[in-house]
Amino acid sequence: MEVALQAQRPVSCGAISDRTDHFKIKPFLGFFPNGRKTQFSQHSWRREFPLSGVSYRICASSDFSRRRQRRESMSGPKGSGPRGFMPRTPLGTSTQRTDQRTTEENKDPSTPTSRKYVGTGKKMRETDEEQTDELTQGTEAGEEQNDEVSSSPTFSESDNGKKTLEMKVFAGEKQTFGITKGKKVVGGDDNGKVGADDNETELQTFGITKGKKGVGGDDNGKVGADDNETELQKVKPNAKSDAAHAEDRTGLKEKNRAITKRNVIEGKESIKPDEDRSEDASLKVKLEIEANLLKKALEELAEENFSRGDKVFYYPQVVKGDQDIKVFLNKSLSTLNNEADVMIMGAFNDWRWKSFTTKLNKTDLQGDWWSCEVHIPKEAYKMDFVFFNGGNVYDNNNANDFCIPVDSGMDALAFEDFLLEEKHRELEKLAKEQAERERQAEEQRRTEAEKAGREADRAQAREETERRREMLQHLMKKAAVSVDDVWFIEPRKFTGDDLIRLYYNRSSGPLADANHIWFHGGYNNWKYGLSIVGSLIKDEKKEGDWWYVEVTVPKESLVLDWVFADGPPQRANLYDNNHREDFHAIVPQSISEELYWVKEEHRIYKKLQEERRLREEAIRAKAERAARMKDETKERTLKAFLLSQKHIDTEPLDVQAGSTVSVLYNPANTVLNGKSEVWFRCSFNRWTHRRGTLPPQRMLPVDNGPHLRATGFKVPLDAYMMDFVFSEREDGGIFDNRNGVDYHIPVSGSVVKEPPMHIVHIAVEMAPIAKVGGLGDVVTSLSRAIQELNHHVDIILPKYDCLNYSNVKDFQFKRSYSWDGTEIKVWTGKVEGLCVYFLDPQNGHCMAYINACPNHDKQLFSSGCIYGCKNDGERFGFFCHAALEFLQQGGFHPDIIHCHDWSSAPVAWLFKDHYMHYGLSKARVVFTIHNLEFGAPLIGKAMTYSDKATTVSHTYSREVSGNPAIAPHLHKFHGILNGIDPDIWDPYKDKFIPVPYNSDNVVEGKRAAKEALQQRLGLKKSDLPLVGIITRLTHQKGIHLIKHAISRTLERNGQVVLLGSAPDPRIQNDFDNLANQLHSSHGDRARLCLTYDEPLSHLIYAGADFILVPSIFEPCGLTQLIAMRYGSIPVVRKTGGDTFRVPNRALGFATFFEHLPLECLGYNMWNLVRLYDTVFDVDNDKERAQGQGLEPNGFNFDGADPGCVQYALDRAISGWYNGRDWFNSLCMRVMEQDWSWNRPALDYMELYHAACK
Repeated sequence: MEVALQAQRPVSCGAISDRTDHFKIKPFLGFFPNGRKTQFSQHSWRREFPLSGVSYRICASSDFSRRRQRRESMSGPKGSGPRGFMPRTPLGTSTQRTDQRTTEENKDPSTPTSRKYVGTGKKMRETDEEQTDELTQGTEAGEEQNDEVSSSPTFSESDNGKKTLEMKVFAGEKQTFGITKGKKVVGGDDNGKVGADDNETELQTFGITKGKKGVGGDDNGKVGADDNETELQKVKPNAKSDAAHAEDRTGLKEKNRAITKRNVIEGKESIKPDEDRSEDASLKVKLEIEANLLKKALEELAEENFSRGDKVFYYPQVVKGDQDIKVFLNKSLSTLNNEADVMIMGAFNDWRWKSFTTKLNKTDLQGDWWSCEVHIPKEAYKMDFVFFNGGNVYDNNNANDFCIPVDSGMDALAFEDFLLEEKHRELEKLAKEQAERERQAEEQRRTEAEKAGREADRAQAREETERRREMLQHLMKKAAVSVDDVWFIEPRKFTGDDLIRLYYNRSSGPLADANHIWFHGGYNNWKYGLSIVGSLIKDEKKEGDWWYVEVTVPKESLVLDWVFADGPPQRANLYDNNHREDFHAIVPQSISEELYWVKEEHRIYKKLQEERRLREEAIRAKAERAARMKDETKERTLKAFLLSQKHIDTEPLDVQAGSTVSVLYNPANTVLNGKSEVWFRCSFNRWTHRRGTLPPQRMLPVDNGPHLRATGFKVPLDAYMMDFVFSEREDGGIFDNRNGVDYHIPVSGSVVKEPPMHIVHIAVEMAPIAKVGGLGDVVTSLSRAIQELNHHVDIILPKYDCLNYSNVKDFQFKRSYSWDGTEIKVWTGKVEGLCVYFLDPQNGHCMAYINACPNHDKQLFSSGCIYGCKNDGERFGFFCHAALEFLQQGGFHPDIIHCHDWSSAPVAWLFKDHYMHYGLSKARVVFTIHNLEFGAPLIGKAMTYSDKATTVSHTYSREVSGNPAIAPHLHKFHGILNGIDPDIWDPYKDKFIPVPYNSDNVVEGKRAAKEALQQRLGLKKSDLPLVGIITRLTHQKGIHLIKHAISRTLERNGQVVLLGSAPDPRIQNDFDNLANQLHSSHGDRARLCLTYDEPLSHLIYAGADFILVPSIFEPCGLTQLIAMRYGSIPVVRKTGGDTFRVPNRALGFATFFEHLPLECLGYNMWNLVRLYDTVFDVDNDKERAQGQGLEPNGFNFDGADPGCVQYALDRAISGWYNGRDWFNSLCMRVMEQDWSWNRPALDYMELYHAACK
């Protein structure tokens, strides 16, 4: 530390001379060896101590920490001189710089230019009386002090008779200043000699440092003034009277004020060590007082709690957030009284926030009190804790834990919201990180793809260059410079860019009689095609029939290629092409062949690169557009889904988490119609929200309308779904709960997402790997749609030997398991992005089925087909049991097990009887009826055991509601309209059609598809109405109507294409004969393809103008939906057919699975309306379509006779002939309607949640 000892006022001031008892000065002889000398003015000191030959050494301590606080602070560096040596009152806020001092020293010595202390003796005495008798104190706490302390100065005398005033300085070595009379003292020389001026006595400041060098001194210890010192300038002794001195002092005050102001402007800080020390001392006293009060308060609390037998208390008694508290434990009252160590373990807000562990220490309080300090976070409303010994011995307040309430403005609900916000921020952070990782991964993938593409293009360029080189070299061997009497070139030697004249003997070839001759040329084996054209001129100077043309040789040509003709391109009729080998001439002075091929390879590479770039940009743009259209369609469907609940509305329509919402309800068309009261019950997150169900609220009427309103409930931040029902009374009564599935409104902006469900489909069909009918399409498409809603979907399927494995990705063996003596291998793979498990029995099958069917096949699923085996019943029954066993042994815990139709109906009762209470208790069973034509007894039993059941359309559910298999279970029976997979059936990215299209270019796309279809099937390429039929050939599909429609289409000069096969050999043979007949009679307009061909089906959907669906019985066909997706207009039969009856009879287990013919079913088949749900006749169904928010989209017909189908077909074909613009707009309209699984998937999720409720 550096300390400057300053003389801050003239020694002539009477205040100093009157108070000399605070320090003693002893004279000594000698000179000031290392200090800078300062002259003093006339003072009583001079009378007591003659100045001639006398100097004084002053040593000061830098330990000032024990100095009393003064009323005034001293300006200068940290530290001060001994008490009484100088006044405390500052003379300025800073000192002058050395250069300023030097300048002022050169001024008139009578002018008071230094800052001098001017005051009365009374003030000085008051100041001195406040000081302590202690001489020195440290300026900073903890600074090392010198053991040598001197409270009074000493004097020593040097050899030359000078006396030195000496005081010890703890901050460093001794420092001296001299008092001399004689020449002016500027400072000692390098040897320490000091000179004096005879006329002046000057007091100079000097520095005291904690080291050898002074503040202003040089390396030898010479002392000079610096910026922190106050310098006293020279004054003449006896020059002024007391009045003059007082005037000078007043002037000095004013000058000090000006200097202070100037120094503040310059940015210099005033150093006020006395004030700092005063503040430190005051703070120390204050802290001591507070510590004493705290100790007293803690002692009182400790005594009070001990007297009550309480072993724990804390301080302060009112705990606030963001505060440190002390927790005390009386170990003698604790179960830890014999433990050496005591620790606290705790957290906040019911142990949910910021856990901590720390050690307690023994206090000095009376008794066995231990304590620690804990910081309370600002989010805390409660502190929970226990004590333990660091091991397994605890004091947990008799298993109740200890807790301290915190007054922070936070409560349990507010803390829940805070946690949700924290979680939301964390999720946003994770989402950003994930997005960045995905972006980097995509960038890496794109970089690697570009690198691979460049390498592929280079390889292709080299290959193409080599191919061209070989061809050109072969050509050059046959090329010539000229051919006698046929052609020659002048000049004979030429190169690129030269103008040459090519001569042709007209009489040498087939153009001998031509009036005009044209040159059609190129170069390098016609590399750029026809690139040089010119008309030949008859050369009158040459003998014979010579004609010539002037041609500029292409710059990089090695060979010229040409033919002669009787006219320009596109108008020539007769050619001389050198007997079909063309003419070729070598360019004699062409560029280097090697250089040419290097350039050629580079050109080919650049061309390939550009083609690749354009191709990839087109693919990317197409994918982005397809994704955008898909998202827009989903958004429209979701809005339509919400608006479909016409008697329900919310304000606002888009419900946001954290907002206040009102619900409007119109009971007119509900079970609560006419009730005097309607009560609203609401919760969130499928009735699972932590806050439970809100109190019932009576709904109030809305002005000018039939609606009732429930208002003022706030949506929590963690709500992702709003759930509600309505009742007639506050305590219940009749409920409107939407037929058991309740009302649900999605909530936007939630900080949490809906937890995904796990759905397992057990089915015997799946498109496109094992598809027979619509069931396979539904299994795949529904699963994909549910998975796109962020749920987890698995499918269990038999491992048929006829699977289409080309559509299975990552197919591999997973594991084996045993059941009832049978080893079953499990294979897994991805089909259309779905996880599929294939079950493959190895050594026969379950003995129960062997005993029931002794003529079983050795391998259940190696028969080359899906259906049609005599033991279909036992095959699929075994599969159902094996699938459930796989789920149990594999540790699956699905939420929903979804089984389909008669083939997997046994899953419902097998699950309830054997697995519901043995490992799969979480699951619920949903059963879907795709076709009630087959296996009605099994379907009825599955309806009994399932938790929820569905069928494939709303109309179908109403029509079969009276069926004995359905009627007892209507409370859990729902109709959900099937959809189609928009990714599988998408004309915009369909690889089986020639031109991708959407509603914007539907006309061009369908025209190209029709031409491709006509070419593939050998039909006449003509713009005729084309009717497509894609179906299984069964009586259910209306085969007699199909035959009549084919005949009528041909009569109307249309074209017809049929794709399908018949499981019944008799029907198959019948259509084989029809195909042969049509091929002979109408081979250019009719084609029957009696097989299954997936690519061809796509081309028919795209190329046909109409798709005919004349089914007698069709629960909900997908054919008409796919047709509209491709812009083809459906012609459908909208009502079912006759009533079928068979006597009821008891059927065996295996017989349940047999493909029973239609006339053998044991129940009434009602007139059904299925296709009616999706196709709205352009002439008759406008109002019905508007009721569904749609526009008419096709042609319907009633009845099952040929005249009915002819009526609809004639209207469709006539519309095509008579109004092509109208027809094209109809194609565009049907393409824009959403018949995907977007809406059905939402309905199924509602059903799944209702099953689990």
